[in-house]
Amino acid sequence: MTHRTRFAPSPNGPLHLGHAYAAIVAHDLARARGGKFVLRIEDIDGTRSRADLVLEMLADLEWLGLAWDGPVTFQSARLGAYAAAGEKLKALELLYPCTCTRAEIAGAATQAGPDGALYPGTCRSREVDPAGAAWRIDMARAMERAGPLTWTDELAGQQQARPELFGDVVLLRKEAPASYHLAATLDDAAQNITLVTRGQDLFAASHVHRLLQALLGLPLPVWHHHGLLVEADGRKLAKRRGSPALGDLRRAGADGLALAAALRDRVLPAGLSLLEGVDSMS
Repeated sequence: MTHRTRFAPSPNGPLHLGHAYAAIVAHDLARARGGKFVLRIEDIDGTRSRADLVLEMLADLEWLGLAWDGPVTFQSARLGAYAAAGEKLKALELLYPCTCTRAEIAGAATQAGPDGALYPGTCRSREVDPAGAAWRIDMARAMERAGPLTWTDELAGQQQARPELFGDVVLLRKEAPASYHLAATLDDAAQNITLVTRGQDLFAASHVHRLLQALLGLPLPVWHHHGLLVEADGRKLAKRRGSPALGDLRRAGADGLALAAALRDRVLPAGLSLLEGVDSMS
């Protein structure tokens, strides 16, 4: 089997060192196994997705010495696939419309999930105008239909799928064609990804993705949730907190190949460390 990994950034902010590490891990895993490393741009986040950042990202990856195989895939070109999957799940009576706001959910929730307040099911059993609504999966019904599921992470081993951790998660968003859960799952299948390589902060999301694969008849990959670069306070690097951009380092004349070699050897800038190990229930 030809192994295929991917790097899938969102062009809503510049790449930083955490992205560089993620891209290098995915690239090197593919190359070490004689496989393919492909690139996907997750550009369906409304006005936050910026076309100018796509060119910056490609330049950053080339500066690091990373070459991808085949053409770049853009989520914005796959809206029909997301809509079709949504219609299939609706036909199975596994989705329902929801108009609850974040504030309403926070006020009514009695439990927390990996993404915060767990949706209490307010709209599950009431009449809701689907126009302008988000669509949530009826998690209990979906799990009953799929039956027990497992998935495997190369670092954490075999996992019993527990998508109920997320409750009735949104799959079709009001402001975007699809949620991360639905789009990423469909895209990985369309790109024939055999090894889903991403940070351990997305470990729990794989429980939901495994369920969607079963419901939609998609192939089962293996996962590899790698460690995260974190700051001194333990928080992962993030665009929204202004983590140093790779583009700024590149334009300042830094050596991208040397930086990539240092990241491979885990020689990190002062104040940064690599957080590894994941709780299988996180």
